[in-house]
Amino acid sequence: MIVDTHQHFWNLAKVEYPWLVPEYGPIYRTFEAPELEPQLQAAGVDHTVIVQSMDSYADTAYMFETAAHYSWVAGIVGWVPLLKPEETARQLEEHKRRQLLFKGMRHLIHTEADPDWVVQDTVIESLKLLAAHGYTFDVVAVFPNHLKHVPTLSERIPNLKIVIDHLAKPPYPSAADMAIWRDQLAAAAQNPNVYAKISGLNTAVAKADWTAADLQPAIDFALKQFGASRLMFGSDWPVAILAGDYAKVVAETRKCLSGLSAADQAAIWGGTANRFYNLGL
Repeated sequence: MIVDTHQHFWNLAKVEYPWLVPEYGPIYRTFEAPELEPQLQAAGVDHTVIVQSMDSYADTAYMFETAAHYSWVAGIVGWVPLLKPEETARQLEEHKRRQLLFKGMRHLIHTEADPDWVVQDTVIESLKLLAAHGYTFDVVAVFPNHLKHVPTLSERIPNLKIVIDHLAKPPYPSAADMAIWRDQLAAAAQNPNVYAKISGLNTAVAKADWTAADLQPAIDFALKQFGASRLMFGSDWPVAILAGDYAKVVAETRKCLSGLSAADQAAIWGGTANRFYNLGL
């Protein structure tokens, strides 16, 4: 079983995405399920988790609308207003009653002007509600401003299941920055409720002709810190097409993991995701 734990859809005619501007080139357009479906089949991917692309109810509603038509969608990482704990509580209760596909939430913390946005008291209060309901939190931990806060989150909310998106975008090719990234990732991994996604590394490399060899060092380090039981695969499609395509991301990731045991490979390709997001697969 292969689960892609990190893919997006966006429809520019239905939802506003202020961050998505023409300068993004090939991803500045609508991307929907019919375009991804044949790529999933070709790559042998069985299920996906759709991750929010905007901090809005409209984006989350659009994901639910899409999931209703495609059985391969196993879960949704949506959005709730963390700055409004009372409203967050109402929304989580609503999801608990009606939306079985709602597995957790994410906020685009990397677009907030305040790099410490995620550790303010009001946000912590809302995240405690998330944990109490058994939902997960995806951290857009763009290095170094956000990865450093993961230990704080795990200390203040020890029962919150957290996953670090894209291994926090390792800072290729700077040796000095990579050393800091390794220290921060190792600190984040200390709490057993913190997981990480092997995703988005192709765009982190920022190299047109990237291969598995470019991704391998970061993946190997993550394996030492988290083990396969706390790592999961994600494509980061359609952002991934900024440096390759869906097929290449899957193929090169497969090469990186080929030396692992069958059990460890099974965990990263689907088992970890199934447990973390409670997908019920």
